[in-house]
Amino acid sequence: MFFSAVLLSLHRALPEYPADSVPQGKYTHQIFLKFNKMAEKKFITCDGNYAAAHVAYMFSEVAAIYPITPSSTMAELVDEWAAQGRKNIFGETVKVVEMQSEAGAAGAVHGSLQSGALTSTFTASQGLLLMIPNMYKISGELLPGVFHVSARALAAQSLSIFGDHQDVMAARQTGFAMLATSSVQEVMDLAGIAHVVSLKARVPFLHFFDGFRTSHEIQKIELIDEAALTAMFDRDALKEFRRRALNPEHPVTRGTAQNPDIYFQTREAANKFYDAVPDMVSDAMKQISQITGREYKPFTYYGAPDAENVVVAMGSVTETLKETIDYLLKQGKKVGLITVHLYRPFSEKYFFNVVPASVKRVCVLDRTKEPGAEGEPLYLDVKSMFYGKQLQPMIIGGRYGLSSKDTTPAQMLAVFENLAAAQPKDHFTVGINDDVTNLSLPVGEEISLAKPGTFEALFFGLGADGTVGANKNSIKIIGGTTNKYCQAYFSYDSKKSGGYTSSHLRFGDLPITSPYLVTTPDFVACHVPSYVDKYDVLKGLKKGGSFLLNSVHDAETTCKTLPDRMKAYLAKNNINFYIINATKIAAELGLGSRTNTIMQSAFFKIANVIPFEKAVEEMKHAILKSYGKKGEDIVNMNYAAVDAGGNAVVKIDVPAEWASIEVKPAAHSVDMSRPEFVRSIVDPINALKGDDLPVSAFNGREDGTWDNGTAAYEKRGIAVNVPEWQIDNCIQCNQCAYVCPHAAIRPFLATEAEAAASGAEWKQGLGETKEYKFRIQVSPLDCTGCNNCVDVCPAKEKALVMKPLESQMKQAGNWDYITKNIGYKEVVDKTKSVKNLQFAQPLFEFSGACAGCGETPYIKAISQLFGDKMMVANATGCTSIYSGSAPSTPYCTNAKGQGPAWANSLFEDNAEFGLGMHVGVEKLRDRIQETMEAAIANCTKCSDELKGVMKEWIAARGSSAASAEVSARLVPLMEACGCDYCKKILDMKEWLVKKSQWIIGGDGWGYDIGYGGVDHVLASGQDVNILVVDTEVYSNTGGQSSKSTPVGAVAKFASSGKRIRKKDLGAMAMTYGYVYVAQVSIGASQQQLFNVLKEAEAYPGPSLVIAYAPCINHGIKGGMTRTQTVGKEAVACGYWHLWHYNPQLEEQGKNPFVLDSKEPDWSKFQDFLKREVRYTSLQKAFPAEAEELFQAAEQNAKWRYNGYKRLAAIEY
Repeated sequence: MFFSAVLLSLHRALPEYPADSVPQGKYTHQIFLKFNKMAEKKFITCDGNYAAAHVAYMFSEVAAIYPITPSSTMAELVDEWAAQGRKNIFGETVKVVEMQSEAGAAGAVHGSLQSGALTSTFTASQGLLLMIPNMYKISGELLPGVFHVSARALAAQSLSIFGDHQDVMAARQTGFAMLATSSVQEVMDLAGIAHVVSLKARVPFLHFFDGFRTSHEIQKIELIDEAALTAMFDRDALKEFRRRALNPEHPVTRGTAQNPDIYFQTREAANKFYDAVPDMVSDAMKQISQITGREYKPFTYYGAPDAENVVVAMGSVTETLKETIDYLLKQGKKVGLITVHLYRPFSEKYFFNVVPASVKRVCVLDRTKEPGAEGEPLYLDVKSMFYGKQLQPMIIGGRYGLSSKDTTPAQMLAVFENLAAAQPKDHFTVGINDDVTNLSLPVGEEISLAKPGTFEALFFGLGADGTVGANKNSIKIIGGTTNKYCQAYFSYDSKKSGGYTSSHLRFGDLPITSPYLVTTPDFVACHVPSYVDKYDVLKGLKKGGSFLLNSVHDAETTCKTLPDRMKAYLAKNNINFYIINATKIAAELGLGSRTNTIMQSAFFKIANVIPFEKAVEEMKHAILKSYGKKGEDIVNMNYAAVDAGGNAVVKIDVPAEWASIEVKPAAHSVDMSRPEFVRSIVDPINALKGDDLPVSAFNGREDGTWDNGTAAYEKRGIAVNVPEWQIDNCIQCNQCAYVCPHAAIRPFLATEAEAAASGAEWKQGLGETKEYKFRIQVSPLDCTGCNNCVDVCPAKEKALVMKPLESQMKQAGNWDYITKNIGYKEVVDKTKSVKNLQFAQPLFEFSGACAGCGETPYIKAISQLFGDKMMVANATGCTSIYSGSAPSTPYCTNAKGQGPAWANSLFEDNAEFGLGMHVGVEKLRDRIQETMEAAIANCTKCSDELKGVMKEWIAARGSSAASAEVSARLVPLMEACGCDYCKKILDMKEWLVKKSQWIIGGDGWGYDIGYGGVDHVLASGQDVNILVVDTEVYSNTGGQSSKSTPVGAVAKFASSGKRIRKKDLGAMAMTYGYVYVAQVSIGASQQQLFNVLKEAEAYPGPSLVIAYAPCINHGIKGGMTRTQTVGKEAVACGYWHLWHYNPQLEEQGKNPFVLDSKEPDWSKFQDFLKREVRYTSLQKAFPAEAEELFQAAEQNAKWRYNGYKRLAAIEY
């Protein structure tokens, strides 16, 4: 009965906007569920995160959570199930509490456990590290908490959100028992052991599995028998746990301070509890084995019973190793694998139970790196196991798979070959080419070890085009309507949208145990026409396989334009070649650039995995479920896409003569005008050849340093339509350039001669620029096609019109010519007006942000105003991902080589990081001032003029603008003087100009995890500037609720609508009285933003600017094409308010608080909410609560506005 109830709750409503409308950089995934009978067992198609959350929900009463990739989905699912009323084994819903950080979540777990509630959390990476202090307390107090961890890389020389074991290895000393699972099925089977044994043993458990490779791999797995699993739960142990809970009815004292006399003894007193864990885990695994029919032990062995060469590993690589061992056993090799499940306590008894007596050599694989250690953790554990034993095999170790580096059978073959070598390499790496320390193993050609009958498919797409979501849907359909096993995994870069994606699908009649990318597909689909020229999309396609190309041309033109290498491959390998113009169909149907449904339908038509009619039925069922709440028109539009996809596929007969085409090697004509770093590092990565770069490529860059301005060399060309300048309509306001999220449209000024030589069309400038020719220039290959420039154009007849990309390619040449040969003229004062500012070069350009991003225009404007003096501390989040994801760096330099110096520390400490930058710089500048003061007092060589300018510098050192002006006069005088004082100062001349210190992050940082630091830095009184781009959700991790989320908004962790009003960060900062604070919205008032940025930077103390940023997570009706208008409407209706607080006004006897926005039209408030899915979805899911919460949202906005009015009315 419980299963039936759960089944209903599992079919949760999909978001009202497609899963892939959340951009790829967010790594959020919609998991599809489908049950069917297979050999009378219940099967489910889900990913590892779902499997862990499913079991955790059963055994939890409280979940304290905080979002972090790739673990967020587990917490989101628990929150959604609780909102839907799903019951745990106690017949109750789980109480979910979102905290301000992972440290806070761990503290809440600790407190909840002490109160007697069974409590879980979900985390990864830096989040797990923040929990470590509380983990010591939880284990020290013998509390049965469970942490489920999607194991992930740690930020070191760079951040990586992808998977390895660095995080869990950093927590292995905390006293938590550690349980490792290797696949989605194992997560389902074994996650419950953590809960069952933790309660019985009084030892907390950390259950971990590989981030992304297991957490996000979708598999068709057997659902564990919940009744049998529940029967393993020790109710007597639960009673004892409740009895020990803190309670004033029988009070005790815990957490005392102990002295040297007893601390050591009490630390040792818990040994017996840990000694009992391995036997308890073993017993529980025996029961799980009986329930599932799959054998589990603390350590399991796979391979030849008389194996001489054995590998020890844990995590998903063990599945790859098993496939490799099967391959080697057929060749008569005596090899085996020991899979570690219970990593802590590491049991000698159970380890040696599975070690073959015949073993002569052991290789231990670690998915982590510990610089300076004698070896990695698992390697050292295994070595210690054999120390002093009669059995003394050779033991070597190696590292593999860091940051989800694909780990293939060929690599595992290399591991076994090395183990069998006369002199095996120890401390090796595999999967990379280490040509510096020469630790890497040579790896042979990839081999296919797929089980017979397995169909492999590979889909190439563009981030946010729906490809990934469509393929998840396809796997759901295949898994749910057939008896086939299936697997799906998705690979993509860190761009928020518009980046490369590849979807790897497998299905067949036998279980699929291949946790690595598809390299020998039976079917390839290329959803992005331009990829045929960029990437080798046919690589590995099997003979007789099928290739589906989304082509914007007809069959004849497609054949003419296809590269010769592709033609030859198609013919020589007897490939079935199909085309479809999904781009045209999507445009005609009103789907924009979202070709996913059309291409999905075409796949089912070609692949014939299930009858096409059945596939159509299932696709339409999924459409109704996904989009039904958005209205009949949207549903019918997608229905039409399904029908069109099946009908519009054209099979092309591959001409036999293509097989005889002589494919000439690609000409290695390297554009030497591109910087060496771009040629040798950036270009290969952008060409998907980053895996081939050797370690030596990063000599001199070991600390993670990256050159500025590499984004300009990408020229992605991802827009379907781009703006065309209508010269006669243009009124030269430059608003289009101000609001462009990617700096892809700019005004230029030229002399008569320059304009004539350019070959482009110019018009005479107006006002201050009337002596020059004026032109708006678009970079079509950098534009993302968001339409915001067209939206804001105030001309009577729009001066910008969206046109197909291919029609605007001439403008790419114009862009190159103008930027290289004409450039940016400093003939107007950029600080005078919004228009003038746009003639300044943006030093933040072409980022990986979403099309229409509401955040980046703010950063771009700051870079135009202060970029040549700017230092940036950037919190982890959207702002850091689009600002610094290798190989793309959008912060660039001007003609003098100056530009923003940017760095990312962590999520939680960004304000402190930025303060440290400022303090460090000012300490160095103190030395300059001290030297100047000594020169003024003592130097006989320094002229009175020079000493006078030195005094000016001392007076002006606190101002970026003034110190720059004085320094320009000072340096030549000091160079001419040449005294020892001047030489000393000139050695430090890079610090003469005051740096404009900016601290940038989103609301998740500024309102939540980083708030303590923000508050402290503002309180310090130091001259730093903080920009919080406020999307009202955690954007980067997929739209979770933050303290910035308003009442009534639906967000992850607020599935039934936020119930608490938005925090007023600005008002809190104002209470200090000496902090410059402002709220802005570029869409509502371009001028107010312009004024605020200038005032904030010039203010001689801390400043805080809070900027409203419409986001793709909001589900804006009409999409991100009108984000500026949304910002305008937010202020007009009273949803957002514009104001600034300048303490300097109070010194002048004026009110420091100025309300910049007009009285709102409150009648528009509810309509504003109903234009965003984050609000309308609440109406559909919880209609009764929606009306109440929407009214509360309006009342809260009025309450806040009235408070601002009172502040503005105070007389000084």
